[in-house]
Amino acid sequence: MLKMVDIEFIRKKHLVDGWSVRRISRQLRLARQTVRKALSDTEPPRYQRGHAPPRPVVGPFEPIIKRWLAEDREAPPKQRHTAKRVYDRLVAEHGFTGHEVTVRRTVARLRPKTPEVFVPLAVGWGQQAQVDWGQAVVHIAGQPIVGHLFCLRMRTSQVPFVWAAPTEKLEAFLEGHVRAFAWLGGAPATCLYDNPKTAVVRILAGPNRQEHEVFSSLRAHYLFESVFCRPAEGHEKGAVENLVGYARRNALVPIPEVASWNELNAHLLAWCEQERRRLADRWVSEAAALRPLPPVGFRPALTRLAPVSLSSLVGVDQNRYSVPGRYVGRTLLVRVFTERIEAWDGDTLVAEHARCYGRGQTVMKIEHYLPTIARKPRAATHAAVVEQMPAIYGQVRARLCGAHIEGYRDFAAMLLLHLEFPAEAVQAALEEAWDRDCLSPSAVRQLVINSTAPPPPEPIALPPDLAAATVERPNLASYDALLVGARR
Repeated sequence: MLKMVDIEFIRKKHLVDGWSVRRISRQLRLARQTVRKALSDTEPPRYQRGHAPPRPVVGPFEPIIKRWLAEDREAPPKQRHTAKRVYDRLVAEHGFTGHEVTVRRTVARLRPKTPEVFVPLAVGWGQQAQVDWGQAVVHIAGQPIVGHLFCLRMRTSQVPFVWAAPTEKLEAFLEGHVRAFAWLGGAPATCLYDNPKTAVVRILAGPNRQEHEVFSSLRAHYLFESVFCRPAEGHEKGAVENLVGYARRNALVPIPEVASWNELNAHLLAWCEQERRRLADRWVSEAAALRPLPPVGFRPALTRLAPVSLSSLVGVDQNRYSVPGRYVGRTLLVRVFTERIEAWDGDTLVAEHARCYGRGQTVMKIEHYLPTIARKPRAATHAAVVEQMPAIYGQVRARLCGAHIEGYRDFAAMLLLHLEFPAEAVQAALEEAWDRDCLSPSAVRQLVINSTAPPPPEPIALPPDLAAATVERPNLASYDALLVGARR
């Protein structure tokens, strides 16, 4: 513990002689936190007890006192234990031999403290939005899924914004802000949060936080300030805490049955629009005070470098995604969004996949492997990418490769049709060829051509005067007369 003379020396060196905190820390061999504490606190050091003192007399009776005080919470206020009544019962019922003042001190220490007193706050228009995550069960494509709800509510107008995502990771946290600000038409001056790990790397003393670098870039883009609640004090953002339950009860009851996340979010956005119309009188003032959005949008994605394996795959979050084979052995820039994965080579987008939230999964596209299959047609016999394609491809492969030893060549030729025609047309042609029992590359190609050929041009309408004209039928017998003359 620093003595007062040490504190005096530190303060004079810093405030009078201009020494930096680093220099003082190095010269005195003290931690910088200790130096900063000495600079901010001029009170004389006081002894603080490290452990509670032993209570050999009253200590064995503390569980009994705690039980009586806990039972008092259910009793009428005027019929609860006083310290004297606790002492009398201990003496009469448990043979307590200590002094009454000891019991009084123990009751004062164990009795529930007075609740914290809060000061009513007033926030100006456009000054604050409160942000939090919630959860709700939804049915997507017939499956019950726990959706994560990004909830933002403007503090003064109470206008809410709710967006559902499959995760609460940082990329979803960023996208929630981007969508919310776009829907609001502006950004608030400050946003109030608890201490989410996606945004806060480390909780420092007081209101200070070490924030994630990408979250800081979001703040710099929209020019808003972030404010964080005290740890475990979520009630400090009560407006959005209430929004989580309010949205569940009013927008997600009954449980929505949707086909995709986009359909679910369209449903939530319609509910938000309804709430904004209900609060239209207050929203007019709030909207006018929001800060304008920057002309360039913010990209809500995390970026990382990923090497391409010999199987044309890049790894992201314990899953693998395919890229074109020509990038094998190179390192690509991967952008991780909430709903998709993008792989970039410089300024060129080379691959895009829907985001997979499983573990150990491999997501592939047939077009990334077609140049390799063209060189190695036998690989089509067991190519894993075929298993992720529609069922007809697996059926055709099983028939062709099981019928004769060279069947893999025909199947590879059918796969290579994807280089020339849309995937939907190739799939439809395979299904038609299967039904007609004419599984050959030439037949499938012709079926694709038939389905993708442009329609015949519309007949050209003739002008009215030309359409009304009549042409006499020629007499072909005159040509026969000429032929007779020619024979002579």
